[in-house]
Amino acid sequence: MTIVVVGDAGLDVVARHSGPIVHGGDSRAKVTIEPGGAGANTAAWLAACGTTPTLVARVGADSAGRQVRAELTAAGVRCAFAVDTEAATCCVVVLVDDTGQRTMLPDRGANARFSPTDLDPGLLDGMRHLHLSGYVLLDASSRPAGVAALRAAREAGLTTSVDPQSAALIYDGFLDDIAGVDLLLPNTEELVALTGSTEPASAKSLLDVVGAVALTAGERGASWVDRAGVLSVPALDVECVDSTGAGDAFDAGLLAAWLGGGSREESLAGGVRAAASAVSNVGAQPVARTRA
Repeated sequence: MTIVVVGDAGLDVVARHSGPIVHGGDSRAKVTIEPGGAGANTAAWLAACGTTPTLVARVGADSAGRQVRAELTAAGVRCAFAVDTEAATCCVVVLVDDTGQRTMLPDRGANARFSPTDLDPGLLDGMRHLHLSGYVLLDASSRPAGVAALRAAREAGLTTSVDPQSAALIYDGFLDDIAGVDLLLPNTEELVALTGSTEPASAKSLLDVVGAVALTAGERGASWVDRAGVLSVPALDVECVDSTGAGDAFDAGLLAAWLGGGSREESLAGGVRAAASAVSNVGAQPVARTRA
């Protein structure tokens, strides 16, 4: 199954700390450095779910960019990267507390300069689906590339999906830019930003814009909303060690099942399983990859 993912790629510096962070002082933490970026995370989880993903992103001409490419390639992701000679590769500092919840300090770096010219005209040949990480749209500097990618995918006959990624950054005109997308993948906070409600049924108001909505609600499970109604499945009961990348993993698990012919329930279950695996370990990408 051939899937194109358009989104950010970079490095995550994950600091797991105990107790509150001391402002102006020292707070002990366990620190790891791993490849990250929402687009890269989804691509890595798609590979782990048995698909053949291609990741389209922009990285710097630096050691971080080379590391990201090497590790994603080893994980089974084809990297179609534009290389920026002026901006550094994306880096995100992730602060993870005792409950596994994370606070992120992102520097999109070269990803913020992602442009329509970075899209290879032949990239979509033979592809079946394009998934767009919303961070591309949420930054005005890279938004034209995201809009162009969705347009090219539709013209090529691919199905499409979008993860909004950040409730706080959703802008006026976001729904106009994703009009015609087959599947929207928000979490509860993003659903509130788009509909004003936490209730899965509120996603019905989006069905004049997108074909269906697959909503993740963390420990409350996930829901699929389309013209046939609302279908919900529970979350798996696992310990949350690190929630970083859980939504990206959910996207991958759901897309792999859905594009493989799974029902709505089977697709949601695939997303829930991948998300449960993600939160059970430190880091945003599959453990098998980080140990390769």
